[in-house]
Amino acid sequence: MIKYIALYKKPADPEGFDEKYFETHLPIVNSVPGLVRAEVAKVQRVFLAGFLGDTEPYMIAEMYFDSAESMKAAVQTPEWASSGANLAEIGGMELVAMFSAEVVGQ
Repeated sequence: MIKYIALYKKPADPEGFDEKYFETHLPIVNSVPGLVRAEVAKVQRVFLAGFLGDTEPYMIAEMYFDSAESMKAAVQTPEWASSGANLAEIGGMELVAMFSAEVVGQ
């Protein structure tokens, strides 16, 4: 299993961002073919955050796929492109760092 992770820093207007994120962005993400599940978590407390510099982490979104191949296919779909366009529209692109990771030890 592989997951695509989005780490968001705190937006200037957290309530406004959340409203747009959960009402428009997450439903688009959930429509991506091949997505096994998506989880979103709000950061409650940061420990040993020296490598983050001045960034205050706010939210983590994890999108799970069965394999690297299924994720590669998913990122080529119109739904994935639409989710990226929506994220830019709601102001999320300047808030986010994205990366993928292989799930190990299951």
